[in-house]
Amino acid sequence: MTTTDGRISLPLLPPDHPLGRSSITCEYRCGNACSHEAPNTSDNAYFGDVVRSIVSRRGMLKAGAVLAVAGAGVAGLAGSAAAHPDHGGHGGRPPRGPKGLDFTAVAPNREDRIVTPEGYHNSVVIRWGDPVLPGAPAFDFDNQTAAAQAKQFGFNNDFCGLVPFGHDRWLMVSNHEYTTESAMFKGFSQANPTEEQVKIGWAAHGLSVVVVERDRRSGKLLPKVDRRYNRRITVTSEFEVDGPAAGSAFLRTTADPSGRKVFGTLNNCAGGVTPWGTILSGEENFNQYFANAGSVTDPVAKTRLTRYGLAGAASTRKWENFDPRFDVAKEPNEVNRFGWIVEVDPLEPGSKPVKHTALGRFKHEGATIQIARNGKVVAYLGDDERFDYVYKYVSKERYRPGDSPSARAHNKKLLSDGTLYVAQFTGDSPATEFDGTGKLPTDGEFDGTGKWIALASGNKSFVDGFTAEEVYVFTRLAADKVGATKMDRPEDVQPNPVNGRVYAALTNNTDRGKPGKEGPTEINPRNGNKHGHVLEWEESRGDHTALTFSWKLLLVCGDPATADTYFGGYDKTQVSPISCPDNVAFDRHGNLWISTDGNALGSNDGLFVVPVSGRYRGYLKQFLTVPLGAETCGPVIEDDFILVSVQHPGELDGASADNPLTHWPDGGTAQPRPAVAAIWKSGCRIGE
Repeated sequence: MTTTDGRISLPLLPPDHPLGRSSITCEYRCGNACSHEAPNTSDNAYFGDVVRSIVSRRGMLKAGAVLAVAGAGVAGLAGSAAAHPDHGGHGGRPPRGPKGLDFTAVAPNREDRIVTPEGYHNSVVIRWGDPVLPGAPAFDFDNQTAAAQAKQFGFNNDFCGLVPFGHDRWLMVSNHEYTTESAMFKGFSQANPTEEQVKIGWAAHGLSVVVVERDRRSGKLLPKVDRRYNRRITVTSEFEVDGPAAGSAFLRTTADPSGRKVFGTLNNCAGGVTPWGTILSGEENFNQYFANAGSVTDPVAKTRLTRYGLAGAASTRKWENFDPRFDVAKEPNEVNRFGWIVEVDPLEPGSKPVKHTALGRFKHEGATIQIARNGKVVAYLGDDERFDYVYKYVSKERYRPGDSPSARAHNKKLLSDGTLYVAQFTGDSPATEFDGTGKLPTDGEFDGTGKWIALASGNKSFVDGFTAEEVYVFTRLAADKVGATKMDRPEDVQPNPVNGRVYAALTNNTDRGKPGKEGPTEINPRNGNKHGHVLEWEESRGDHTALTFSWKLLLVCGDPATADTYFGGYDKTQVSPISCPDNVAFDRHGNLWISTDGNALGSNDGLFVVPVSGRYRGYLKQFLTVPLGAETCGPVIEDDFILVSVQHPGELDGASADNPLTHWPDGGTAQPRPAVAAIWKSGCRIGE
């Protein structure tokens, strides 16, 4: 609803949705991570506070030498931020002119459908249970089997990526992050699942590779059951382990004494498409699938398990009842074989997917690639946990352009050997200016400098007391040791192909400022941060292999009517409210598209777009909302269409297969089904 002064009013947050997300989602997606203590209990201080302490003790001259190391980058980023001379207001008139934003913003709502701007169309591309492989039976909710699911589109699709495959034809790769068994089986007993139900869950995880074609007449994207290229990757698929930790004693198990062969991938969240036509997928909340970590008594092993969020006895899904590798007491190293970046080659359907140890092990949201000016490959990575870190990886070898077999073979090894770094951020304003309310510092911006701290390169460790293998397998502990900056759940991290800057979604952190927890800092300025923020940085001299950078907060999310929000300096009466940024992507103009996960303002999750430079920097508009209970994942932004993954529709408290609270996408009395949806506008490019 819009008030008489033009401001959008927000619905009240439903009482069954803490942080906009139901307890069912919290249970099955991440094992109720936010209801447990954050696993980062390290005492590494925010570097900005350390520097300001030096200033107070030794004077400004010496501190200036500490901060000058990244000064060149600050000037470059500050110049772009000043490029909108009218950012103080627009006289109450909606601005005109930002390229790619020519649509009427969708208002916050609680509608049980995909809501798009006027003139746009949407349709389902593929949904849970639709055929992927030849011979897949028609989906039968009441009679599902593991054999059928292994040939069908999996559950709770998250990341979606397209690899071009001819004119108006692509290989679409979707992650299947997790299963919600109570929504998949009528009469489901969480305490006593059947073996068939567990095996259906195994087959519903992983990834799907599907050929899709665009029908130019209707605008729809249509899936094809392609015998050669379509593929399902599940919890029982074989993976190769590569990189410096391959074969490590930490990865060896009874079933795999080599430490080089893993079956399955778990909790695949976001990802990225590489320049050489492969897909990167991040294994995120893998800890919840493993039982009996609480029985471990060895202090070193216990510390490592606890830092990765493992504790307690039985798991939620009880997979340990049917496969001992999910029982930490029986197979203590199996858990170390998850939490990696996975690479899948959709163009070579017979190839084994790979787990890259050189990129470190943590709760990977995803990985995205930038080719540096010197040809080296840079991967940006976020660890999606309260008070965890932002990372990057720089390859040892250089990228070879072209799609010849030799070039592709070379490029597919670029993530096997390089240097892994973790970020340390410094603010440029006094610590006393940050009281947890989110108010702007006196210089008018949240900004500062930062540096990348090397953790390991090849077989060499740069962390005292850690071998290289320990750095890669227990990356969180190594990053703790070097004093990385604690962040508010860093999720998707992506470089902008137009301006070269890097953008990270920081979803939320309601623990910030609690007793015994780190308080507000310039880069994480709010206590009890339930709405999150979006970070932007520029590597020094525009070199993505640089070791220093300058940073700003582009958005401090929430209701623009409140004082604790910030929209790049733009007039807040003109912007859409946004909460809990998750995945990010870019259009051809360099606009940033943001999908949300858990709208703490009470409306459905959605997809938003915001210019990142010029006079319209910060002018955020909502493009769509997804149905009740769903999360907006993906997205894929093309000139002619957008793809979004509609994850866990109807996942509301009180919902189950016996009591569905939505019937999207099929309507009637049908059970809800996660799906990929396409959005387009006839005869026009997106946003124009």
